[in-house]
Amino acid sequence: MDFFSIDNLLTLLMLTLLQAVLGFDNLLYISIESKRVGEEKAPMVRQWGIGLAVAFRIILLFIIVALFDALAEPLFGFHLTGFFEGEFTFQSLITLAGGAFIIYTAIKEITHLLTVDHIEHSEGGKAKSVMQAITLIVAMNLVFSFDSILSAMAIANVEVANIVSASGEVIDTFKGTVTDCKSALISTPIEGAVGCRPGKDYQVWLMAIAIIVSGIVMALMADAVAEFLKKNRMYEVLGLFILFLVGVLLVTEGAHLAHMKLFTFTIEAMSKSSFYLVIFVLVVTDIISTNYQKRLWRQREAELQAHGESESVVAAVDDEMDRKPPIFTGFRL
Repeated sequence: MDFFSIDNLLTLLMLTLLQAVLGFDNLLYISIESKRVGEEKAPMVRQWGIGLAVAFRIILLFIIVALFDALAEPLFGFHLTGFFEGEFTFQSLITLAGGAFIIYTAIKEITHLLTVDHIEHSEGGKAKSVMQAITLIVAMNLVFSFDSILSAMAIANVEVANIVSASGEVIDTFKGTVTDCKSALISTPIEGAVGCRPGKDYQVWLMAIAIIVSGIVMALMADAVAEFLKKNRMYEVLGLFILFLVGVLLVTEGAHLAHMKLFTFTIEAMSKSSFYLVIFVLVVTDIISTNYQKRLWRQREAELQAHGESESVVAAVDDEMDRKPPIFTGFRL
C-alpha cells in the first residue's frame, strides 16, 4: 500500500482535523489545570504535559487496536431489575471515571469563582506541584483519547478478509473482499483454511501521525489559549461550563457503553451534534449577555456623570467591570 497515495493523504487530513476538533476540550482543561502551579511554571507544565500525553496516546492507540475486542468484553455487571442495570467494560469504566472527574473539576472551579473575594487575582483552586499538574493533564488526555482514537479507527481502516480455520482461528489476512478471498483459496489452497470472514486492517501509522500533528498544534496553541483566558476572565466562566458539558458527554458515553439502565430508563449517549449545539447556544448567549451588560453599564456611567461623580470614580468602576466575568457583573448592575 502506497503511503503517499491520494486516499491515504485524504484520510490523514481527515484524521488531523478530527484530532484538532476533539482536542479543543483537552486544550481547555490543560489551560485551566496548568495555572495552578504558578505563572512562571505554567508554560513548562503545558509543554511537558502535552508532550507526554502525545507519547502515551500513541501507545494507547497501539494497545486499543491490538486489544479492541478484549476491551469491549464485560468485566462485571449489576442487574438490580427495575432500579439499576449495567455491564461494565474497561472502556466504559475509564470513560465514566474521567467524565465524573471533569464534572467535579468544573464544579469546583465555578464554586471557587463564586466565593473568592478578588477574582482578578485568583488563579483557581488549591495549588498543585508541577508533577501533580502534569500527571493530571496526561491522565485526562488518556481519557479524552478513547473517544478520539475510536473515532479515528472508524475512518482509518481498510476492508480485508480474514482466512480462518475450522476452529475459527485467523490463519492469515487477505487484502480484498471475502468473495475474492474465497476465489483465491480455491485456486491456491492454504493448509487448515476452511473459509474467509470480513475484517478490517486499521491504518495505525496514519492515526499516529495525526496524533503527533495535533499534539504539535496543541503545544503551539496552549500558551496562547492560557494567555487569552488570563486577559479575558469573562470567558473563563464560559470555558468552565463547556468543560462541564464535556464531562456530561463522557459520562453519558460511558453509561451507553455499559448499557446502563436507571429505573428501567436506558441511558443514551449525548450525541456530538447536541453537544456542539449546546456549546453554540452558550457562546451566543454569552456574547449577547456581555453586550447587554456593556449597554447597561454605559447607561449607568451616563447616570453617574449626570449626578456629578468624578471621572476617576467612573473610570475605576469601569476598569473593575472589564475584569469581572459576566456572571458576577450581572449582580452589580
